[in-house]
Amino acid sequence: MDLPALDFTITLSEITAFLQVIMVDLVLAGDNAIVVGVVAASLPKHQRARVIFLGIAAATVMRVGFAVITTQLLQIIGLTLAGGLLLLWVCWKLWREVEAQRRERKAEKALQEAAARGGGSTAALHDGSHAHGHEHKKAPPKTVGQAVMQIVLADLSMSLDNVLAVAGIARDHAWVLVFGLVLSVALMGAAATLIANMLRRWPWLVYIGLAIIFYVACHMIYDGTIKVYNAAQTAALF
Repeated sequence: MDLPALDFTITLSEITAFLQVIMVDLVLAGDNAIVVGVVAASLPKHQRARVIFLGIAAATVMRVGFAVITTQLLQIIGLTLAGGLLLLWVCWKLWREVEAQRRERKAEKALQEAAARGGGSTAALHDGSHAHGHEHKKAPPKTVGQAVMQIVLADLSMSLDNVLAVAGIARDHAWVLVFGLVLSVALMGAAATLIANMLRRWPWLVYIGLAIIFYVACHMIYDGTIKVYNAAQTAALF
C-alpha cells in the first residue's frame, strides 16, 4: 500500500512565514506595550490588571478587523498620517495626566514634611493645603473606561503596521495569520504588565515612555505626510 506523498513545499512555506511573524511581533509589539504600560501605571494597583485585560481584548478585536480588510486599508491615502496625529493627541493627554499626578505627589510630600517638622498647627497645615489646592486643582481620578479608551485609541493608531506586516507575510496561511495576531497581543499584555509595575516603582521612567510614544507619533506623521505628498504628485500627473 502506497502512502500519500507529503507536500513539503507548503510545510516549509508555512514554517518560514511562522518564523517571520514571530520576529515581526517581537519588534513591533514593544511600542504598543509601552502605551498600555504608561496608561495602566496611572491607575491603582487593583485596577491595572482589569484595564490591561480590557485594553488588550479591544486590541485583539481591532487587529482581527484590520487583518480582514488589509487590502482596503492599503488603499487609503493619509491613514498613517491620521494615525500619527491621533497618537500625538493621546501622548499629550497622557503627559498632562502625568504632570498633574507629579504636582499632587509634590504637594502631598511638602505637607508631610511640614507636619513632620512640626512647623505649624493642624489648622495651619489644613489652610495651606486648601490654598495650595486653589493653585493646583487636584485632577479627578482616571476611570477604567477612560483608561481603556486611551489604550484603544493608541493601539488603533499604532497596531496598523503590525497587522499589515503579519498579514503580508501570512496572507496564504490562515493559521499563521491567526497565530501572529494572538502572539502580538500576548506579548503586548505580558510586556505591559511588567512596564506598568516598573513605572509605579520608578515614576521618572514614565517620561522615557512618553518620549518613545512621541517619537513614534512624529515618525508616523512624517511617513504619512510623505505618502500623501507622493500620492498628490502622482495624481497631478494624470
